[in-house]
Amino acid sequence: MTGRTVLVVAHTGRPAALRSARLVVDRLVDAGIVVRVLESEAEELALPGIEVVSAEPGAAKGCELAIVLGGDGTLLRGAELVRDAGVPMLGVNLGRVGFLAEAEREDLGEVVERVVRQDYDVEERMTLDVVVRTNGDVVHTNWALNEAAVEKASRERMLELVTEVDGRPLSRWGGDGIVYATPTGSTAYAFSAGGPVVWPEVEALLMVPISAHALFAKPLVVSPRSVLAVEVLPETPKGVLWCDGRRTVDLPPGARVEVRRGAVPVRLARLHEAPFTNRLVAKFALPVRGWRGGPHDTPDAADVSESPDVSLDVGVRGPENP
Repeated sequence: MTGRTVLVVAHTGRPAALRSARLVVDRLVDAGIVVRVLESEAEELALPGIEVVSAEPGAAKGCELAIVLGGDGTLLRGAELVRDAGVPMLGVNLGRVGFLAEAEREDLGEVVERVVRQDYDVEERMTLDVVVRTNGDVVHTNWALNEAAVEKASRERMLELVTEVDGRPLSRWGGDGIVYATPTGSTAYAFSAGGPVVWPEVEALLMVPISAHALFAKPLVVSPRSVLAVEVLPETPKGVLWCDGRRTVDLPPGARVEVRRGAVPVRLARLHEAPFTNRLVAKFALPVRGWRGGPHDTPDAADVSESPDVSLDVGVRGPENP
């Protein structure tokens, strides 16, 4: 096949990721596919015949696919490179959890084969659009795939916030901050803060307080059409906004942060159609010993793959961010 280009992104600071990236690049080149790599990673890869581009949002423009090798942090960096170009991202987990990844390190051979054959599906994941205002003026815009978090900037004092849903005030509290998340991000920071796990196909926005000192400060799940907002009260110390734990801006007292469904989704390439329940069981090593299924269910190793505590009738292997 000709006229095909694939972007390869890797956490090249790790020897295992470097070896994996070289294997992927070599096999793609052998298949006649043009391989594009980031300028910051090209020297470490040290491979001939590859196309080198700057690590900017337009890096994936014109590519069929981006293969991203690493943990969740590397996959979020990959999302920054592919989103604006509308290029699907296929993640290979070389980290610990890797909820965004579609495959594990041991699957690399199959990953390349499937890419060469163009044997993969593409799904879209919701994002968040984030606006910061001071005195009514827009001073910053950003986006997130997982979450936008408003946090206190110093340890010694709580952040005083008042929250809003669809133009109406909801509650005021002091605490460490608040997380606004997509269903994709429900298994990331929002999960650690006590939020619910939301299946990726559910369209919703999550609001999860962080260590709030209040009687009513529960995680909320709202319509994807809602507009969520939080104001940093004037009498409080400044806060900070983090988008996907990667992009940040200071929030002075009186700042207002507005969060809504993102206009541009992130596209993920999928090799398997396993239920999301399987992913939860595998990634969190959930105990499911004793399960035999309903009266019409037949246990299948593929259906409960990678759980180390699954029914002994089912032969499976155990699971594995920079």
